[in-house]
Amino acid sequence: MKKTVEIRWHGRGGQGAKTAALLLADVAFKTGKYVQGFPEYGPERMGAPITAYNRISEDVITIHSNIYSPDYVVVVDDGLLESIDVTQGLKKGGAVIVNTGRSRAQIVSQLKRHGWKGSVYTVDARKISLDALGRYYPNSPMLAAVVAVSGVVSPDEFLKEMRDSFAHKFAKKPEVIEGNMKALEKTFETLAENGEKAVRKSA
Repeated sequence: MKKTVEIRWHGRGGQGAKTAALLLADVAFKTGKYVQGFPEYGPERMGAPITAYNRISEDVITIHSNIYSPDYVVVVDDGLLESIDVTQGLKKGGAVIVNTGRSRAQIVSQLKRHGWKGSVYTVDARKISLDALGRYYPNSPMLAAVVAVSGVVSPDEFLKEMRDSFAHKFAKKPEVIEGNMKALEKTFETLAENGEKAVRKSA
């Protein structure tokens, strides 16, 4: 990975974007990286747009500002594409990762309206989480997606640390542990099946 990778998350209150950013920071820290994971606070209400950020580095991080030129943008709610230019500031060579049930071609077309011509990945986090957990929790699939696309942590390390984290958090709910692990693993499988795990798709 690059010495420092910057990630910006776009979601809505209650969808777990902030939690996912904090989990990614925690996992990366446990694998020996220097990390930051923080939300941008605004009106805190269910359904309101929220932004969260990660910095993950091989070196000590001395920057403590918001992220204005991310390497990756994660969109947890594709409805935000209508009202927010999620590609703003995104570095050339970066990528957008979108949770959507729509085709990748549709998302590419929508992002092109903002001038984005770079890589686009799509994940149907609703389908994955409903299949794995029986409820819609988009943050676990999107967390796995950003790991798969960015390479900030190896998939094996990520899955090991996430299992340990879930085991601690849901010690009395083994079915929740297995459901979340299934969601993570299914996301990796889906990206690999679509040829998106190792080769970025250009718009």
